[in-house]
Amino acid sequence: MGEIEQRPTPGSRLGAPENSGISTLERGQKPPPTPSGKLMSIKIQMLDDTQEAFEVPQRAPGKVLLDAVCSHLNLVEGDYFGLEFPDHKKITVWLDLLKPIVKQIRRPKHVVVKFVVKFFPPDHTQLQEELTRYLFALQVKQDLAQGRLTCNDTSAALLISHIVQSEIGDFDEASDREHLAKNKYIPQQDALEDKIVEFHHNHIGQTPAESDFQLLEIARRLEMYGIRLHPAKDREGTKINLAVANTGILVFQGFTRINAFNWAKVRKLSFKRKRFLIKLRPDANSSYQDTLEFLMASRDFCKSFWKICVEHHAFFRLFEEPKPKPKPVLFSRGSSFRFSGRTQKQVLDYVKEGGHKKVQFERKHSKIHSIRSLATQPTELNSEVPKQSQQSASLTFGEGAESPGGQSGPQEKELNVSEPGPHHSPAPKKSPPAGNTQADGAAKGPAAEEEEEVATDRTQQSKAQPRQPSTELSVNSQGGAAPANVTLSPNLSPDTKQASPLISPLLNDQACPRTDDEEDGRRKRFPTDKAYFIAKEVSTTERTYLKDLEVITLWFQSAVSKEDAMPETLKSLIFPNFEPLHKFHTNFLKEIEQRLALWEGRSNAHVRGDYQRIGDVMLKNIQGMKHLAAHLWQHSEALEALENGMKGSRRLESLCRDFELQKVCYLPLNTFLLRPLHRLMHYKQVLERLCKHHPPSHADFRDCRAALAEITEMVAQLHGTMIKMENFQKLHELKKDLIGIDNLVIPGREFIRLGSLGKLSGKGLQQRMFFLFNDVLLYTSRGLTASNQFKVHGQLPLYGMTIEESEDEWGVPHCLTLRGQRQSIIVAASSRSEMEKWVEDIQMAIDLAEKSSGPTPEFLASSPPDNKSPDEATAADQESEDDLSASRTSLERQTPHRGNTMVHVCWHRNTSVSMVDFSVAVENQLSGNLLRKFKNSNGWQKLWVVFTNFCLFFYKSHQDNHPLASLPLLGYSLTIPSESENIHKDYVFKLHFKSHVYYFRAESEYTFERWMEVIRSATSSASQAHVLSHKESHVY
Repeated sequence: MGEIEQRPTPGSRLGAPENSGISTLERGQKPPPTPSGKLMSIKIQMLDDTQEAFEVPQRAPGKVLLDAVCSHLNLVEGDYFGLEFPDHKKITVWLDLLKPIVKQIRRPKHVVVKFVVKFFPPDHTQLQEELTRYLFALQVKQDLAQGRLTCNDTSAALLISHIVQSEIGDFDEASDREHLAKNKYIPQQDALEDKIVEFHHNHIGQTPAESDFQLLEIARRLEMYGIRLHPAKDREGTKINLAVANTGILVFQGFTRINAFNWAKVRKLSFKRKRFLIKLRPDANSSYQDTLEFLMASRDFCKSFWKICVEHHAFFRLFEEPKPKPKPVLFSRGSSFRFSGRTQKQVLDYVKEGGHKKVQFERKHSKIHSIRSLATQPTELNSEVPKQSQQSASLTFGEGAESPGGQSGPQEKELNVSEPGPHHSPAPKKSPPAGNTQADGAAKGPAAEEEEEVATDRTQQSKAQPRQPSTELSVNSQGGAAPANVTLSPNLSPDTKQASPLISPLLNDQACPRTDDEEDGRRKRFPTDKAYFIAKEVSTTERTYLKDLEVITLWFQSAVSKEDAMPETLKSLIFPNFEPLHKFHTNFLKEIEQRLALWEGRSNAHVRGDYQRIGDVMLKNIQGMKHLAAHLWQHSEALEALENGMKGSRRLESLCRDFELQKVCYLPLNTFLLRPLHRLMHYKQVLERLCKHHPPSHADFRDCRAALAEITEMVAQLHGTMIKMENFQKLHELKKDLIGIDNLVIPGREFIRLGSLGKLSGKGLQQRMFFLFNDVLLYTSRGLTASNQFKVHGQLPLYGMTIEESEDEWGVPHCLTLRGQRQSIIVAASSRSEMEKWVEDIQMAIDLAEKSSGPTPEFLASSPPDNKSPDEATAADQESEDDLSASRTSLERQTPHRGNTMVHVCWHRNTSVSMVDFSVAVENQLSGNLLRKFKNSNGWQKLWVVFTNFCLFFYKSHQDNHPLASLPLLGYSLTIPSESENIHKDYVFKLHFKSHVYYFRAESEYTFERWMEVIRSATSSASQAHVLSHKESHVY
């Protein structure tokens, strides 16, 4: 074989000695005899966009051509690469290394074969040669330009800045802008030019080898890194994309990953005609069938994807190349295709044992020469790589074996689910409606139909890796702020995408497989500064706050504009006061994310600590919020005007009621109108934590303290209005849950507590829902109407009421007798603590009523006697825990007519909640990524989680406009997993209610403590003693 064109070859261009190629065969092996005969010329397009011609015998297998290219480049780790070309049906396929080239490339003169990366390892530190990392960097550059590697603007600018550094060297603004004008690295690059230049300024002194390393460090965190999408449909006809990676088979909708099937769970892969089948290993704890079916465009597409899966499984999972199957004597069934070449383990072992000389090479477009070296001793492996930075770029946590929309199974039972609607509303990343990507079973094809399959060998799996964790997911994989200028040694890189369990020996520990404990040990070394995680909390909660503002500024405004139901005066009161806030906080979030990106990276500023703070950003923006104070004052007026408008207009009331049934309105509509006031309290809490954390000598302390003073002043000015509006909002919300009440919202009335109690009557102890206000106690029953409202059965004015414990008198545990001036009732709580809460609140309400002017007017002209109410026993049987839970088979379940409000949760959980609890819940809102695991599942599922209103709301990513599901926390127990539960992970907490058990995993000690703190506030109600110290009494 040889070159037919008289021009510089890749080898000479890279400065390699002539004919110094390194064999990719194991030691002691001999290359297969090259077939003699006529030669044919094949054009190969390299990763640097140059084309080279190779002459090979026509009957030679594909491996001969690949080896020729690798030898020509002097590439040792050529097994990560492959040759792809368009076949006669214009389908891009990989060159089969075992088949003759002439049978695959029918018209070689008209085909350009591309030399590209085929196998992307989970950790680029496993690439031990600088040349290999350079070629991977060129692949990332190509994928960016072609739109395959999608990411947010910050990540894109950071990636391009490292490419620029490797090509033109240190920062010079004029040179940078001239270079960017001549080279387009990504579509719409002009909009990112300033950001690219800003990031490039931080890379001064960085060599091309370091730039390649940093580029791969950032790229590997992105969800689309190394992903090639293959269009398909699930059994329900939903358009999806399939992909294969080192961890297993992935399912995407658009560019969003919605499911993953790890190799450990896959028993067999096969295809029949256009159907691609995944047979999972049986799970005794799951009720779903074990075969999933996907429909592809044609049999050729299906077979092509199947072959890629076979090769990925063998390369990453097996110790050695699989042996060929014996040929059948009479009939052949299925495909004879198999993986050919070395596995990743063999590549790592070979390079480890080899002693290759250092060879200089020159990079295309780069002004800087670099030394390519391969150390002869393991201790010298980092001789050519950057130094270890003090902090890592980003912290990865958890293992996402599955994704929402995937294997829900019976464990999803407890989840409350939003109403159906468009899965993704207009957003930067659009996705089609989420279908059930996991088919429940696969229909058997005709007996005569061929079945081509690959069975994964349990023995090989157990050899390759004793323990099988799931895929590690990066915090930044869903478009979060990317790290800036990460500088990490290949041998000491943080495991932001966990080193694959599919690989046995790794670069920095080649003697034994890495275990989960070792991975956790590595992860603990990276960002540990508490201030960093406090700043990150500002970023994550700000994202949720912006989404909440969009409920008003985008979704509600759009709904209002479609119907002429809202007066112009009301429109001008609501929307003009929210739009400036949305614009301001959009810019605020960008500043926070830019600061976090710099905080996570390495630069001179990083070393000096100039960017390891957040107080200056907070101070600047809180001072800016003062100019928006006029808009904040208008929110209470907007809330009152909207409620009064609904009271006077049936059309407006219908519009708002219909809007509340949309998925995007995951809380009562009037709650979103108070969000800006609540957000001020969150800023105050964050700054208090920062001031407590920093010593007075810290560079950030002064700004944090100044910002705290500013926000405290704003909160103090709005405090009285906020408490008044929270009570007003809660009264109106309760009004929607009650029927038979005309004058619930009146001046002077305050809500105190609601909850479920048993009422003793002639029929025994019957469940009733009680509502305590500062002047009256209502008791109701769950209605049998379609609206799921509670029907009022009686009322007890608090003026002149007495309360006494009567457990001994009636023989009922936790029993109370409430004696009013005209009526007495006996009630029983579910526990001693519940009884004490009711006694405390009722006694306080009685004292307040005694201090008032006298008895208050009754709600009803004539209260129906309780013995005429329908028997609740039947209703209680019909309303079970499953009414609040999700379907076992789908995350999409309707919850019409307010069937999942806090009143209904208290009814089902047989508990109560007070206004103090609501106020504490408002202060304890939290957002961020968590990893969730069910009691009987193996994998961790990465979710964006929002805690608010006593409930966890689950999203696939922070960019989603509505939650997939929700989990009300009232009644749940919050604990730490015991040793017997075999979790063996750090920062894990457990939520438990009856038979429902969920495990959640946080990214750091700080975030773990914060989630524990806020969830504990929902699972254990505050006592009334807290109310007077927490807030003074305000009435509407």
